[in-house]
Amino acid sequence: MEKVENKFGIFMWRMTAAHTVSYFIAGIFAILVLRYDQIFGVDELSFMRPTDSPWVGAGPGLQVLRGLLLSLFLYPFRSIFFTTKRGWLKFWFLNLGLSYLLTVSAAPGSFEGIIYTNIPIKYHLIGIPEILLYITLFTFFLWGWYKKPKTIFKVLSIIFVSLILLMSLMGVLASIGIVQTN
Repeated sequence: MEKVENKFGIFMWRMTAAHTVSYFIAGIFAILVLRYDQIFGVDELSFMRPTDSPWVGAGPGLQVLRGLLLSLFLYPFRSIFFTTKRGWLKFWFLNLGLSYLLTVSAAPGSFEGIIYTNIPIKYHLIGIPEILLYITLFTFFLWGWYKKPKTIFKVLSIIFVSLILLMSLMGVLASIGIVQTN
């Protein structure tokens, strides 16, 4: 693999785009396959916003900000992920550990959530396929982009992130009644 690009702007965009696209795909999977629309905002998960909330509509677009933050925190470690043997696996496990299992809040599915919440175990387990899909896609997209830094990936990332931002805006507008979905 070639030397890791040292420019922060390139790293920031790749991290942000890979995160945003991966998050969006995993979210669509969660809605369509795991049926989050039927469980969020009801019963034991009543503290979660329902999927027709404007905030949930804004969520995919707001992931750009999360991607920017991820890039700030992970930039110092980029050479570990992109130049060492099995760096992609190290990145995958770090994401699994810090973004899901070992969060510092009592989030559903986290170690803390299992200990400190009254949420039944089935709700802690239901998100596992989504998070595994997200982490795998995120790792694959980002590591692959560094392994083969082609212009087509930059173009596709701009298109996909732009579409996600537009769909997120439309989701917000639909949830507040400005855009009709019928």
